[in-house]
Amino acid sequence: QVQLVESGGGLVQAGGSLRLSCLASGRTFINCAMGWFRQAPGKEREFVASISRSGGSTYFPDSVKGRFTISRDNAKNTVYLQMSSLKAEDTAVYYCAARPTTTENYYNDRHQYPYWGQGTQVTVSS
Repeated sequence: QVQLVESGGGLVQAGGSLRLSCLASGRTFINCAMGWFRQAPGKEREFVASISRSGGSTYFPDSVKGRFTISRDNAKNTVYLQMSSLKAEDTAVYYCAARPTTTENYYNDRHQYPYWGQGTQVTVSS
């Protein structure tokens, strides 16, 4: 089992920045690939970023590429999502997810992640 708790959400103006954190406990964090997803009202949960176990590989969809970065601190059992140049369309509940793996792969399909946090709201005002 992996327990995930997100923090750092809030209200920010368009063009601003925000950093989300996700603290993991339970199963060894270093054995998990990590991902961030978001879900806006009335929309499906969509992929935002992923990072491999070591942090050596990351992946982003075009919608956030160049604006968002993902990183992890395995000593602190924490993964971060740094968001900059925020837009109104980035408004959503952001979820952290974990996938135990023996490889250095990253994963961009929400169905590949068995463990989820409760989410943190990010609201970008235009």
